[in-house]
Amino acid sequence: MKQQRSRSKRKVFVKTPGNKLKVQYKQKKPKKLRCSECGQELHGIPNLIKARFKNLPKTKKRPQRPYGGVLCSKCSRKKIIEKVRKND
Repeated sequence: MKQQRSRSKRKVFVKTPGNKLKVQYKQKKPKKLRCSECGQELHGIPNLIKARFKNLPKTKKRPQRPYGGVLCSKCSRKKIIEKVRKND
């Protein structure tokens, strides 16, 4: 019981069938991941705690493109165009 009553978990008040309120301690949801360039929220990445995220297949963890899971689609497009222009 002591492990659950910590500040890393959130309190949820649940009404029991006997019409009493009981406290349940549930895991907090993590913040959405953000693009490292512009700070926009990343799409295609589930918002799960690490224990659940670890058990997902690799294809569900991040988008299948260069810089997937690090940069948003706009920033990754810009980065790829920059690289191509530098090589020419």
